[in-house]
Amino acid sequence: MTEFARRVEQVSISGIREVFEAAGDDAINLGIGQPDFPTPAHARRGAIEAIESGQSDAYTSNKGTRSLREAIAAKYDRAYGLEVDPEDIIATSGGSEALHLVLQAHVDPGEEVIFPDPGFVSYDALTHIANGTPKPVGLREDLTLDPAAVEDAITDDTAAFVVNSPANPTGAVQSEEDMREFARIADEHDVLCVSDEVYEHIVFDGEHHPPLEFAKSDNVVTVSACSKTYSMTGWRLGWVVGANPRIERMLRVHQYGQACASAPAQYAAEAALTGPQEPVDEMVAAFEDRRDVVLDGLEDAGLEVPKPEGAFYAMPNVPEGWCEEVLERDVIVVPGDAFGANGEGYARLSYATGMEELKDALEIIDAATQAVR
Repeated sequence: MTEFARRVEQVSISGIREVFEAAGDDAINLGIGQPDFPTPAHARRGAIEAIESGQSDAYTSNKGTRSLREAIAAKYDRAYGLEVDPEDIIATSGGSEALHLVLQAHVDPGEEVIFPDPGFVSYDALTHIANGTPKPVGLREDLTLDPAAVEDAITDDTAAFVVNSPANPTGAVQSEEDMREFARIADEHDVLCVSDEVYEHIVFDGEHHPPLEFAKSDNVVTVSACSKTYSMTGWRLGWVVGANPRIERMLRVHQYGQACASAPAQYAAEAALTGPQEPVDEMVAAFEDRRDVVLDGLEDAGLEVPKPEGAFYAMPNVPEGWCEEVLERDVIVVPGDAFGANGEGYARLSYATGMEELKDALEIIDAATQAVR
């Protein structure tokens, strides 16, 4: 029998998915990062009109429709004052494919990829799939990534380092000073900075600053998506932005693995980006209200939790046996070690669910916490 590829044997099913699938039907789900808001009506109409007119029947350009890429470029100008050429963008099947393209195009066998620990589960897995060597780096006490720790971890074998802000699983937002430092590190060490900005518009305190804003070289690649900002997780539409030589190499991977992102999703994304942004503002305001309720509830239960400044996650420090106790009471949370070894002793809670469910879950969490103390 043909043996399985070693790089795939090093990857297992995400701990997030394992917890989710093991839960009962009536459980309160604080485990999955999916907004409970509908996709904005104008984004849906964009897809419907494209389908009904026949625009979405055929392949698009490998990079995506020109009009979508122009809308993405305009977004960077509007939000950050950045000039991005639409030719330097690839529309992808979600942010996940965008991350895959970046690592496949830049990591040779054995080369290192530095990423936060705890951090998004895909960083480790996609590094293995690229035949690279994962190099997780611990976080500060406030769960932000220290540029000095990243710089110390760089060796001659380092291909890339990943920055994620606002962050999954922590909800932490990197400061402008940190982002300037990450750009400097990429420039001075001639190593690729992969900036995962899927939650870029879900910020409660401070502002999001992309490293691309400060880079003096072509060593920053940006990944983002419509998934979280516009509650379009099922549409699977993301993108990657980078210098044209990097984009052309990533396009080779994308062309043979995907051909192009879903055409209806591209038209929906274009409508989301160019249409009214009030639904985004409403979602962010609701997430901030939920964050405050969750923080109060966790602290009332006696748990220590760094204040998340963005995304829709909280990561409390929890006593031994806490996750099991909470799960037994039918509230789904994700043990912190699902996000890396340094996540041990933490748990991730998503507050991308309704306020009443959150309040019910917090009552259960309070009882569970007292039970294990």
